[in-house]
Amino acid sequence: MRSISYKTMVIGMTFLSATAACNSDTGLSGSAEQTDSAASDTTKLPPVETNAPNTEYKAALEGQTRAPGVKTNTALSIEVLNSTLKNPWAICPLPDGRFLVTQKAGTLVLVSADGATVKNIAGLPKVTAEGQGGLLDVNIDPQFASNRMVYWSYSEETNEGTVTAIAKGKLSANDNTMENPVVIYRASPRFKGYLHYGSRIVFDKEGNLFVSIGERSTKETRVKAQDLDATLGKIVHITKEGKAVANGPFASNAKAKPEVYAYGIRNPQGLAWNPSTGDLWEAEFGPRGGDEINIIRAGKNYGWPIITYGLEYSGEKIGDAIQQKEGMEQPVYYWDPSISPSGIAFYNSDVIPEWKGNLFVGALSGTHIARLVIKDDKVVGEERLLKDKGERFRGLAPGQDGALYAVTDGGKLFKISKK
Repeated sequence: MRSISYKTMVIGMTFLSATAACNSDTGLSGSAEQTDSAASDTTKLPPVETNAPNTEYKAALEGQTRAPGVKTNTALSIEVLNSTLKNPWAICPLPDGRFLVTQKAGTLVLVSADGATVKNIAGLPKVTAEGQGGLLDVNIDPQFASNRMVYWSYSEETNEGTVTAIAKGKLSANDNTMENPVVIYRASPRFKGYLHYGSRIVFDKEGNLFVSIGERSTKETRVKAQDLDATLGKIVHITKEGKAVANGPFASNAKAKPEVYAYGIRNPQGLAWNPSTGDLWEAEFGPRGGDEINIIRAGKNYGWPIITYGLEYSGEKIGDAIQQKEGMEQPVYYWDPSISPSGIAFYNSDVIPEWKGNLFVGALSGTHIARLVIKDDKVVGEERLLKDKGERFRGLAPGQDGALYAVTDGGKLFKISKK
């Protein structure tokens, strides 16, 4: 029987506030008991997904898909702070309330706290913006207030093909330029294609990086997700210099890349720490159905492409069409039909108490933000927010002010706050 254990194993929670790094929460002030209490008080409604699934596959776990619906009771203010961004991919709050925003074509911009001004930052290396490639995630060093270091991911063109690359640089004192940019890490192998790069960047409590990397989509490359000598379809754990963090789960395996932390992953565009448990959560695109939410644990195999709850885009079955296998992890939650999950963020503010401990997921094809109520590492409620806006929600970030911020493929910066 396939492993379905959810025993908590803390892998390095970042104890930094949103003022120190984006995609992080405001500390561990929200206990698991507080989160569970908020969830238990929520009125349950029919599941928000009403369309038929693509398959007749059965969930391995109770509540693993189509959780009961929930509804936010707090009156919300929905503001569009800016609608002139150019295909933004990620948003990262700065300590002073402003935002760094990546734009897919290759520009990094600094956006004022009210969204009124947008300033280009020069000095980044060239990106290849073909297909799903471009300038992708951005995060700031935990010590940004003193060192002004910024880290970002992007797709890089080489003679052998394209690759997910991680770079860093120092934001100049006048905010005009990224000084001394350097590539610290490149995924392997390179591939002549433009799909499924990943990728998100979060910091652990020691200041090292966890990076999510896609498997590049094709039947030729997807098998690399199971190959420990490749970093496609993986979560890798690297230092600020791009080296493997010591004593990783495969450090003693001569046939494995030492930076590999977890594997068997398709196209992970969401990565965030759960402030209640210290666990690293991930969201990834499934094929036709089978989008997943996972808890990432050291050395675990998340099954792609051997097991999946989805189909090929053509409608054909994938591999042996199995959903469980010994030694492969079950997703915490999955969607069928797909919502195309991208950026994710945990809410850890007291401003909207009923949201505390909830996971928010930006949905692209779903054109909404999914609010997932979490209890004991399981999804016990789901809500669809901003569905009426018709936007593809790409990146999310909790603000210091208790608001949730989101950027969309259509160029908008949203602020979702208590009215």
